[in-house]
Amino acid sequence: MNQTSNNIVEQTCLNCDYTIDENFCSHCGQKRFKRIDKKYVTDEIQYLLIHTNKGFLYTIKKLVKNPGKTAREFIDGNRVNHYKPLLLMFILSGISAFISFKIIGLNKVMEELYKGQHLNSPFMNDLMTVYSSYNSIIMLALIPVFALMTWIAFMKWKNNYYEHIVMNAYILSFQTIVNIVCFFPLLYILKNTAYFNLFFSLMSLVTPAVLIWFFRGFYIDKSLKQILWRVLAVVGLMMVAMFVLMIISAIGGLIYALIKGPEGLEYIKPRG
Repeated sequence: MNQTSNNIVEQTCLNCDYTIDENFCSHCGQKRFKRIDKKYVTDEIQYLLIHTNKGFLYTIKKLVKNPGKTAREFIDGNRVNHYKPLLLMFILSGISAFISFKIIGLNKVMEELYKGQHLNSPFMNDLMTVYSSYNSIIMLALIPVFALMTWIAFMKWKNNYYEHIVMNAYILSFQTIVNIVCFFPLLYILKNTAYFNLFFSLMSLVTPAVLIWFFRGFYIDKSLKQILWRVLAVVGLMMVAMFVLMIISAIGGLIYALIKGPEGLEYIKPRG
């Protein structure tokens, strides 16, 4: 190994055998060899806690201020300070699910609520409980479907399908933040009252408002009227998708009932 003029010892890259005379190999990006010691571990911990959290908190702050503008910056290439949107979406959905189950007990609340109505079959009660309780997880799984819907509605404005996946990751992340900060505390307070079902139903009305605000910030050169028409198209497509999902679930329930026989038929039989 040779000593360079800037006091960095030349090394042979252990990955591609190129000569390294800086902190990283200019050919493959491999970091120069450094023996693992106390300083190495300390630096790694510092990077994990400071750099990662800085990106996470930075993106959360930007999302709260203007989710559409934040997504526009990321898609246009300003990414160095941003937390990766798909990873952000997974983390926030996990936090949301934890609060729903462990703190609010949403699955138990919704189960008792639907059973108490005495209108649906046990199957429909269980189905509605799952959809309500696992909402954040279901929305996470449906990101590719929602991306297809927004791509269709905004197709003339030139963003491709994969960019719409990123947009929807930001939309879901923002809405999850709103739920965690604004709605979950109220759900916790109202969970044993008659107002719970009404408030839970009103939460769905937030989605169109979030979509309008998001795309207004993303497409700053478009008029509010243009945004509104396309958001209405997205909401219509979402309703169709949810209807199709309910039909698929109902078909699954019917197949289950036919397999189980009289017990299964009783499970899906409507209550009068």
